[in-house]
Amino acid sequence: MKKYYSVISVVVGLLTFYSCSLDEVPYDKYSEKIIWSTPEKANLYLNGFYTYFSKYGQFGSDQFDTQGVLTDGMTYALKYASTVPAYGTPNDYAYYPDKITSQQNSLDVWPGAYDRIRRIHEFMNGLNKYAEFDASIKTDLEAQIRFFRAYIYFQIMIRHNQFIILDKLTSEKNNPLGSTEDCWNFIETDLEFAAENLPVTRSSSDAGRLTKGAALAYLSRVALFAKHWAKAKTAAQDCINLKDGNGAFVYELNSSYEDSFRKSYFSGNKESIIEFQYASPNITHEMDLLFAPGGDNGNSAKVTLAGPTQEMVELYELKTGGYPDWSQWHSTTTETPPYDQLEPRFKASILYNDATWKGRKIQAYIDGVDGFHNYGDYQQSNGHTVTGYFLKKVLDENKTVIDGQSVTPYIEIRLAEVYLNLAEAANNLSDDVTANSAINSVRSRVGLPWADKTGTDLGNAIKHERKVELAFEGHIFWDLRRWGLAPTELNDVRFHGLRITKTGGTTFQYEYVVVDDHDRKFPELLGKTFPLPLSELNNNSAVEQLPGW
Repeated sequence: MKKYYSVISVVVGLLTFYSCSLDEVPYDKYSEKIIWSTPEKANLYLNGFYTYFSKYGQFGSDQFDTQGVLTDGMTYALKYASTVPAYGTPNDYAYYPDKITSQQNSLDVWPGAYDRIRRIHEFMNGLNKYAEFDASIKTDLEAQIRFFRAYIYFQIMIRHNQFIILDKLTSEKNNPLGSTEDCWNFIETDLEFAAENLPVTRSSSDAGRLTKGAALAYLSRVALFAKHWAKAKTAAQDCINLKDGNGAFVYELNSSYEDSFRKSYFSGNKESIIEFQYASPNITHEMDLLFAPGGDNGNSAKVTLAGPTQEMVELYELKTGGYPDWSQWHSTTTETPPYDQLEPRFKASILYNDATWKGRKIQAYIDGVDGFHNYGDYQQSNGHTVTGYFLKKVLDENKTVIDGQSVTPYIEIRLAEVYLNLAEAANNLSDDVTANSAINSVRSRVGLPWADKTGTDLGNAIKHERKVELAFEGHIFWDLRRWGLAPTELNDVRFHGLRITKTGGTTFQYEYVVVDDHDRKFPELLGKTFPLPLSELNNNSAVEQLPGW
């Protein structure tokens, strides 16, 4: 068995620069120079930036509200059960996108992002001004912090398509927006620097910090959004082909699909490239509290924010390839849906009626332990589903007490995405051989057949594969926007579920129902950019509101 340390960004314990290691200096004599007196103290300072993954990621607190609500809820993938914005913000925005304004936009990250950019530049300033240790250590620190600058600017970019390019501390308040191309190039330059200067692997004492593979993987994602196809393709290939000092591949697709998003690298997840690892009781998340079925042991809160839609379920193929005929479940029937015939990613991602879960059977029916109610019957879910399904992918099956203290790792980026990034970039470069090979690698892991395709057919197949492989990982909302499909697929539509009634000992009635009480709307403008926040417009005379807003 090969021994190496994967490129994962693991944060365990209290990650703030004012660690107890600095307590030897009295606070009344504290100086910035102390931070830069040794590499150990500088690394403690740097640790605080790794928490940014927990802020903007799938489990994060900077999307919608402090509960880390997923953007998937604004798509066909998930339906939120609450009718009140506090728990159903995705519904509110999906029905009334005009509520997204320069004054109110829970999707936006602008103010907090620029506060973090300032902190990054404070770090860079101190590194250049005070650090006197070995140049190679300084370069490593600079490469890590520039990765985080690229990461934060990317969060702004996918929302606004432009940002104010700041590359150092400045007291100037009035700074113009950079052009779209300049902004993408700035982000890519930081990631290229990181990829060039970060090591392929880390020592055991330094395990968990960013390395070359993390920068390459993220560059493949960024370049895909920028439509810099050649750069995305090269970065993805370099990441996939990366080898350690013993000549072994640094990353591999896990044989188990579930392991790819549920396990930490240190628990055997060879696919994890950038990972945020939680440690109870100090650093935890609330995904089990927010999404566990109402019948779970100890789930006294019974929140269950959202459940997958029937549209999402029908994206999954049969184990042998192809799709079942769902037409009879588009009315009312007592026939059991073909759940057992679907490919492995379905059962790994979605809980359905009568599925085995925590040693029991899911009861996603009216008056069942987990329960069902029509959307709109109650302001909140009460632990019930409104679609006939519960979200499994973010949950910990071993967690018996639903207390808001979850520690399932958050995988920011994994190897399967890099393969799909490669496939999409290659398809746009008319390199069908590379694209087909990459998508086949992802499908082979779950035993699905693949017949080579070309052109538009291949492009559509790649899009479909992303929707399924990366489901509920926070990708689809942004993918639909960058593909230009959101104003079509998410506009003037209502989505569906199965209302389930128990009619006998093991017999159920499945009724196809609409789970939206309004048509969803997605205007063209929202598919291109969000408005700049009013706070920026009021304090920066060098910028104007983006066109259309």
